[in-house]
Amino acid sequence: MAETLTGTIERVTFHKPETGYAILRVVSRGRRGISTVVCRLLAVTAGELIEAEGQWVVDPQHGEQFRADSARCKPPSTVEGIEKYLASGLVKGIGPTYARKIVEVFGERTLQVIDESPSFLKEIKGLGAARIKRIRESWREQKAVRDIMVFLQSHGLGVQRAVRIYKTYGDRAVEIVRANPYRLATDIWGVGFQTADDLGRRLGIDPASIERARAALCFTLQQLSLDGHVGFPEEGVLRAAEAIPDLPPHVIREAVEVLRQEGEIVREPGETPWLYLKPLFLAELGIARHIHRLQEGDHPLDGVDFTTALSCIDERMGIELAPNQRDALHQATRQKVLVVTGGPGTGKTTIVRGILELFASRRMRCALCAPTGRAARRLGETTGREAKTIHRLLEFDPALGGFKRTAVHPLEIDLLVVDEASMVDVPLMNQLLAAVPRGACVILVGDTDQLPSVGPGTVLADLIASGVVPVVRLAEIFRQAGQSRIIRAAHDIKEGRIPESTPAGESGDFYFIEANSPESIVDRLLALVRDRIPAKFGLDPIRDIQILTPMNRCELGTQALNKRLQGVLVPHVPGQQVERFDTCFRVGDKVMQRQNNYTREVFNGDVGQIVRLDEGDREVVVRYDGREVVYDHGELDEIALAHAVTVHKSQGSEYPAVIIPLHAQHFKMLQRNLLYTAVTRGKQVVVVVGSRQALEIAVRNVDTSRRYSQLTERLRAQQ
Repeated sequence: MAETLTGTIERVTFHKPETGYAILRVVSRGRRGISTVVCRLLAVTAGELIEAEGQWVVDPQHGEQFRADSARCKPPSTVEGIEKYLASGLVKGIGPTYARKIVEVFGERTLQVIDESPSFLKEIKGLGAARIKRIRESWREQKAVRDIMVFLQSHGLGVQRAVRIYKTYGDRAVEIVRANPYRLATDIWGVGFQTADDLGRRLGIDPASIERARAALCFTLQQLSLDGHVGFPEEGVLRAAEAIPDLPPHVIREAVEVLRQEGEIVREPGETPWLYLKPLFLAELGIARHIHRLQEGDHPLDGVDFTTALSCIDERMGIELAPNQRDALHQATRQKVLVVTGGPGTGKTTIVRGILELFASRRMRCALCAPTGRAARRLGETTGREAKTIHRLLEFDPALGGFKRTAVHPLEIDLLVVDEASMVDVPLMNQLLAAVPRGACVILVGDTDQLPSVGPGTVLADLIASGVVPVVRLAEIFRQAGQSRIIRAAHDIKEGRIPESTPAGESGDFYFIEANSPESIVDRLLALVRDRIPAKFGLDPIRDIQILTPMNRCELGTQALNKRLQGVLVPHVPGQQVERFDTCFRVGDKVMQRQNNYTREVFNGDVGQIVRLDEGDREVVVRYDGREVVYDHGELDEIALAHAVTVHKSQGSEYPAVIIPLHAQHFKMLQRNLLYTAVTRGKQVVVVVGSRQALEIAVRNVDTSRRYSQLTERLRAQQ
């Protein structure tokens, strides 16, 4: 027979918002001491009153506890409960000290005052206008978020995105979502079409409705863009959309016309019509037009005596340039848009330094940029000049929701050097080229043998293939670079040869350690990170060593490896961890930003370290390159543990030490350009740990998949 338990929540021992599972310590009425209650609640805070129905049981491990079949909470009514409630961190700006002060003044009316008359809080000594504003906003937010959580759960959905939904839609969130649940799939990062579709069905939207078909088409094109496609043949898009259950083909085709008329998608006619999301169509077209624009007009260095300039460069740099490097510099004095491509050790950095000397000696304005913070930092170190990420160079303004530097307000430069250009996708390259003034030169530096950009398109490869832009190809490995086994291994892989490991007993920087089972690979990997590499090379296990794995979801994927590495590198300390979105985050963890966040100025692929947790304000603080960024607990889906990351996510980065696990379970990702990219990320030491069979497959397997784009054709059409 069910019993009823009522009381005050003394402490929240454990709570998982995704499922509602909670373990509470409760001072219950009619019982001495503190009781353990196991229940499910959407949201729970110390100090709240709880009413639960269930049974008392004796757990073999944890003793007596009340297991609730149902439970509900309501705000506390006693002074003691209210103080505990506010001290829990529920309301940002109120910690234990201010909770006590506020309750001392307002007593049992405290929650009513905060809710209805927060301006009265100015009576509390130490509470200024800024803090009162923060309290008012936080109180309104937590009430609204709970409403969203109730709405989502009442329709069978998880509640983990409630904070993000509130921050996107504000106080009208439930009203907006109820009116068109498919907006969630396009507006809320981390919510897919399936989740929005489930909600739509529960809200009674006709599965064959035009609204659902529109959402399905946009979702299909978005998924294709995530696979690297800029546009896609229309029949392929329609087949993919028709695979979604209960969508009649005629409704999908009708939705195409509606989306075209509303300007959300573009159909490009031809023998085989293509469909594009409109922003991607405009970006691809924009790149072709900007390249044509920039190639016109006089070169800033017209009239320069190249022979004299070259001797000055040799003297300033203290080296004698090789013939192909001299040719590259000569091209840079004649071509307004130039591509410099080659593998590691072929002299790309020397050429960039020489080009910068050419322009700087004429007192011309030079700008250097790269897609990621690490790549920009490395570019700055190798050239001795300031280098920025593309986003920072273009000066993103959160208030405007866009870049300050545009075609209307261009960069004030005579030369732009873009390093790691193979990483730059179609939308970002369009934004960058738009901001370059007509009279300036652009030098794109990259390695087309690496993986293509994470975002849609293959801009650098398309520029080269078009024949429209002059290209300097570097193939010769310079003697000093050739002494590195890492560089030799990279070129062996590129040429389809098995790389040679440093022989036993010799010192070197590239190693292959054979291990054939996933368990043995993990054991060796952990030993390398924890003991062997730090001892031999004097490197920090968290800061300097990076695990690069081909996949996310497998025994040797990022998710499983991060849990094992976290246990070894960042052991649990009470009060120094928080669990959200099925991930445990600890102080000291290395983490990676998973999406561009222009407001915080952190971008997809940026790596930082958790430096502290603020339980009172329910915040996590991450340090990126000396700058601290604050995340609310409800926003922690933006970051992921990064002790191990995918090779794709490592693009543009360089690490002192890299460890690469390879096994047959990575089969579908074992490709030459992936292994080549991973090996070229290492600076001091690279260790491949895995089976020889997997290594051979990766070297032999050339990726022949196509990314659908028409940039090459557009570039040629502009000539």
